[in-house]
Amino acid sequence: MRITPSILNADLSRLAEEIARIPSSDMVHLDVMDGHFVPNLTFGIAVVESIRANTSLKLDAHLMIEDPDLWAPRYAEFVDSVTFHVEAARDPALILKEIKARSTRAAFALKPGTSIESCADLIPLADMVLIMTVEPGFGGQSFMHEMMEKVRRTRALIGEEKSIYLQVDGGVSLDTIGEAAAAGADTFVAGSAVFKAEEPDAMVRLLREKAHASHAQ
Repeated sequence: MRITPSILNADLSRLAEEIARIPSSDMVHLDVMDGHFVPNLTFGIAVVESIRANTSLKLDAHLMIEDPDLWAPRYAEFVDSVTFHVEAARDPALILKEIKARSTRAAFALKPGTSIESCADLIPLADMVLIMTVEPGFGGQSFMHEMMEKVRRTRALIGEEKSIYLQVDGGVSLDTIGEAAAAGADTFVAGSAVFKAEEPDAMVRLLREKAHASHAQ
């Protein structure tokens, strides 16, 4: 069970200090938004490069941008995992290959309205599949419980291949992580739940414990 806090809900004016507050994280989730693929605008490759220079934690870049065919390999130079949206990609199989060529984990993401069956052929090429449990673009949204059936179908397609992670992103908290873990997810993006907690790193550990307990049931 892996917890990857999203800095979208951190104090962006003091990112280095915010990231230093979550040393127990398995990865730090970087939401890159361009204001076109999604309506929100966050930061780009220069900020990601700066974050890389200021932390030893693993970085997980989630590209909610147009033209990931161009940009995903570039982000792969600075992070440990790159996720792009199949809805924006011209050749998702090639993107996965190019990310991996840079010794970076390669992942694809699906919006709530995109079926996993339409992307089943990509699963063997990927290191992770991300199922969005909110509409991408903004933090602090409510968890979409109806996406759990999609998580279960994705888990069935992945099978027992432990090298391929199944990540959920959106509305993950102590109230919802158990449901996602029971459905088959093993990697969890949590933003508000972590950075709005009084002790963010303690929340990371609590979330992991809750996921482990629910996965074992």
